[in-house]
Amino acid sequence: MASLFKKKTVDDIIKEQNRELRGTQRAISRDRAALEKQEKQLELEIKKMAKTGNKEACKVLAKQLVQLRKQKNRTYAVSSKVTSMSTQTKVMNSQMKMAGAMSATAKTMQAVNKKMDPQKTLQTMQNFQKENMKMEMTEEMINDTLDDIFDASDEEEESQDIVNQVLDEIGIEISGKMAKAPSAARGLPSASASTTTTTISDEEIERQLKALGVD
Repeated sequence: MASLFKKKTVDDIIKEQNRELRGTQRAISRDRAALEKQEKQLELEIKKMAKTGNKEACKVLAKQLVQLRKQKNRTYAVSSKVTSMSTQTKVMNSQMKMAGAMSATAKTMQAVNKKMDPQKTLQTMQNFQKENMKMEMTEEMINDTLDDIFDASDEEEESQDIVNQVLDEIGIEISGKMAKAPSAARGLPSASASTTTTTISDEEIERQLKALGVD
């Protein structure tokens, strides 16, 4: 019972119309077949009357044949019209479905636009950009500080290595010179000799420092 009172949709109506059009096409085809059969019978009758020499009967039958052929041509025209109507119905159904889809899409877009606040969205994007810039600046400052700390530590360690190397080399040179100096058992050196030795040692120290790049 519920199906009897169910409201027909557009698809249901179009299906019914297509069934009716197909039924009309079949009826037209049957009429055309009957006319063609009658046409052949008239042609045979005309030939028969012509053989007997009955001209009046031939004229009457010829007029009927002309009318019958006109009617047959009309069936072709009507059949073409029915086919055209069926095609137009299908096109209209397709257009209605497209319109329905566009309407649903428009409603969805309206709902989204109502939910989305452009100003709020813009502000959110600006806040994100600002915080991102802050984070990048903070990261850059931290990296610079760490680089300074490690660079200073490396420079200090490198400087200490150079100083140790200089001291070692100076110590070696001094030891070498001390080994060549006369011992106490042979007598103490004169004041002038001591002065000369001290001068040479200072020059040697400066030479070693310059050679290592230490001013």
